[in-house]
Amino acid sequence: MAVNLRTLEYTIPESFRGETVGAFLRSLGYSRHIIYHLRNTSAIHPETGESIFGMLLNGSKTWAKCILSDGDRLKINILETEISEHVEESCIPLNIIYEDDDLLVINKPAGMPVHPSMGHYKDTLGNALCWYTHHVLGYPQYVNRIINRLDRDTSGLLISAKNMLSAALLGDMVKRREIHREYLAIADGDVSSLSGCECSGLYVSHRSQDADTIDTNCVYPAGSCFHMTINAPIGRKQDSVIERCIDFKNGEYSVTHLRQLQYRPDKDLSLLSLKLETGRTHQIRVHLNYVGHPLIGDFLYHPEYQDMQRQALHSWRLRFRHPITGRDLTFQSDLPEDMKQLFPSINPMP
Repeated sequence: MAVNLRTLEYTIPESFRGETVGAFLRSLGYSRHIIYHLRNTSAIHPETGESIFGMLLNGSKTWAKCILSDGDRLKINILETEISEHVEESCIPLNIIYEDDDLLVINKPAGMPVHPSMGHYKDTLGNALCWYTHHVLGYPQYVNRIINRLDRDTSGLLISAKNMLSAALLGDMVKRREIHREYLAIADGDVSSLSGCECSGLYVSHRSQDADTIDTNCVYPAGSCFHMTINAPIGRKQDSVIERCIDFKNGEYSVTHLRQLQYRPDKDLSLLSLKLETGRTHQIRVHLNYVGHPLIGDFLYHPEYQDMQRQALHSWRLRFRHPITGRDLTFQSDLPEDMKQLFPSINPMP
């Protein structure tokens, strides 16, 4: 099998003259754990027979405390040695939208859990990625580094990191809310009625489409961006391991922005576009249920299966900065067939 080795090279700028290797790496987002791993990396490449060291300065093995000069060449070898022991491989097809040396963007189908758990040991995205790592990439180790989780019955885009550095940087981006996610959902009722509705109190606000708060990065036509916001804290429901609820006393700050794309009066259904400002468990499902427009087919919050056999939720758009190159990336996924059957004339792509 191939060696899971990610090599990065840097030229030291004048601003880091007199600083240490460790200080330079920390400025790029390398964690203490990764620097410790690099310090202890010492192996022989099984194919070339060459020595692999974690940090090389101007061609020689170096240490985190070594002092830098401008123009120095620093080579970093991130050699994968960890393994997710409890994830078995399963030959499950993957719909890979994008792949490079640092990450994968995958279009997950509905019905597939993300991580192995009780009752789902071999049918998850983690199992499929384990097989892909072993048999396509040829690496002996698989580490489960899926960045943004989707519920089992939610379809759409998510990110998996391919090495510890990209995983750490993407994880920090999640905490800073720098990974922007947009969803398509089908909800009960005419959701446009929420705009200015007194019963929603302070927790559903309406934004004028001419206001300064319109998202200028929105791909939809001018004047049609997110114009409603649900701001209600979410917490775990008492006596339930899975279910969440609105909890104004102990819940976590949770904000969802939304707009109605189309209303179907014959079925009393709304197709919505939603953007998460926070990423709480079941956030969209709980927020829409709270305002009286639950997702159809949601086994926890609205088990109505006349039109959908699963919760009608699809992660259709991801926008983020590449953790290593800094390049802006945007990915989009078509509305899946089961949702498209209810709204065949909608195509949210620009």
